[in-house]
Amino acid sequence: MKKFFEAFLNVWKIEELKNRILVTLGLLLVYRFGAHVTLPGIDATKLNNLSDQTEQGIGWLIDVFTGGAFSQASVFALGIMPYISASIVVQLMGIAIPYLQKLQKEGESGTKKINQITRWLTILITLVQGPGYIYNLYNTLPSEAFLLPSDSFPFLFSSVVILTTGTIFAMWLGEKITDKGIGNGISLLILVGIIARMPQAFIQEFTTVVTNNNGGPLILVLEVVAWLLVIIVCILLIMAVRRIPVQYARRTTSGDYEQDLMGGNRQWIPLKLNASGVMPIIFAQAIMFIPAALAGLSKSDTAQTITAQFQNVFGLAYNVVFALLIIIFTYFYTAITVPTNKMADDLKRSGGFIPGIRPGVETGDYLDKIMSLITFPGSLFLAIIAILPAIAVSFGVQSQWALFYGGTSLLIMVGVAIDTIQQINSYLLNKHYDGLMKSGKNRKAVA
Repeated sequence: MKKFFEAFLNVWKIEELKNRILVTLGLLLVYRFGAHVTLPGIDATKLNNLSDQTEQGIGWLIDVFTGGAFSQASVFALGIMPYISASIVVQLMGIAIPYLQKLQKEGESGTKKINQITRWLTILITLVQGPGYIYNLYNTLPSEAFLLPSDSFPFLFSSVVILTTGTIFAMWLGEKITDKGIGNGISLLILVGIIARMPQAFIQEFTTVVTNNNGGPLILVLEVVAWLLVIIVCILLIMAVRRIPVQYARRTTSGDYEQDLMGGNRQWIPLKLNASGVMPIIFAQAIMFIPAALAGLSKSDTAQTITAQFQNVFGLAYNVVFALLIIIFTYFYTAITVPTNKMADDLKRSGGFIPGIRPGVETGDYLDKIMSLITFPGSLFLAIIAILPAIAVSFGVQSQWALFYGGTSLLIMVGVAIDTIQQINSYLLNKHYDGLMKSGKNRKAVA
């Protein structure tokens, strides 16, 4: 622990790293401030109904991803969710549209064009979601909450423009954090929103368990221990890899290549157990919104039953379907993001091979087989973590605190924290300090 704090102090000795951290914190502070700026024309003191709508379930999930801005009727009410939706759409279209496939192969210039397409698609999605959010305010808030006539076109138009501008500004903040700060900016914006809701959820759980004598301090301690164990499992899931040994040809003095298992350069191909990250959960949650939305168009008893089942994120039916979708989407997303054939071709061109496997097609088939085998336990663990909040609720944990026991929120927290620490670690190691993730004696920095 002492060496960890020493490594933490070394962070502030590196001028560039210190400046990047300060820039990141400053931009995140701007985002958090904007999350509490209410849309013009709405009385901020009369948002209780909207807050009640986001106390649990789907409303809570949306509010978490927007950093609480959704329940505040904020200028950032849509957050960076339209940008994430646009990124997913562009990524999926890259499979079927030749133009996007060509851009993906053009390196940095192609990436810039894809980013520009994503930004324009973000604006389009925001312009569609903006009116939906305003109409939700009409149906949720009392009429006295609107300082302007709620059904007036000027209010609707100005609100949609402001929501769109807020999303674009949030997207710009995320990109600036990525360029000038530390870590992935978009992910950090989501992270601070999740963390912002955590104290309130924990205080509510503390009040219920300890203050109201509903189990006492021992139960709360057991809940915290269980939560820490889940975090450890999430870390293991994110960091777990299957290492495939690779042998590279050795150049001899005559200039020829000699494939020598003993003398060649031995490396590894790390295949992640969970190569798809949190994307299967995000896909599955997006699909889970659809049945309730379609059933809500009908007033029949069957439709009302379906709506109730799919709006209860802690219900049995919801979580069974949710887990199955996660397993399916894990296979789907892994298949489109881990190009085993391309990996095999790149390995062949660089003079490498997997011992006992012929370079080329056989190597691609072998890597694809390994990915299929390790994806199943990865998808299963991911599905279990995703439905842990429902399991926690069944054991008496309050719904808001239970949602931190798994699902997208916890995986994002763990994943973003690991990614950010690894970036800080690389800065420390480049300056010849011990990293945050490495024990040992500190070394002097080289000027």
